[in-house]
Amino acid sequence: MSTIITFINFLIAQLNIIGGFLPQLGLRLFLAYEFWESGVEKFTGKNWFGDIQADFPFPFNHVPAEISWFLSTWSELIGAVCLVIGLGTRFWAASLIILDVVAWYSVHAGNGYNVCDNGYKLPLIYLVMFLPLLLTGPGKASIDHLLAGKFDRA
Repeated sequence: MSTIITFINFLIAQLNIIGGFLPQLGLRLFLAYEFWESGVEKFTGKNWFGDIQADFPFPFNHVPAEISWFLSTWSELIGAVCLVIGLGTRFWAASLIILDVVAWYSVHAGNGYNVCDNGYKLPLIYLVMFLPLLLTGPGKASIDHLLAGKFDRA
């Protein structure tokens, strides 16, 4: 019986080690891919924000469409790179949450829940996936973790 308990404790310890970096890394990589794709699409495409500027929530509806397009594009591109390496993760999670909520409100909210109808399901999923990164940080497989360890020792 004690062998089984020892083995279970060993498994739990191994899962705790893996849990310190793998879930956050997976979230960061998935979200980085999604937002990188969106940023590249904006970077290489036509600015359509002018068509929906009036639908943006306050105060974003008062920002010129060109500035919103620029900020959105570069937030998605730079934020994606930073999520991959785990640098400024909480800042980029908060920034991309704001971007996500604006997109949800202005583009997806009126289309229902279904992804096929350009509904709000994906923005909701992204929002839920960003919350652990915002609240608990990037995990151990990140530059943020390395920097925190360096500054904690200083």
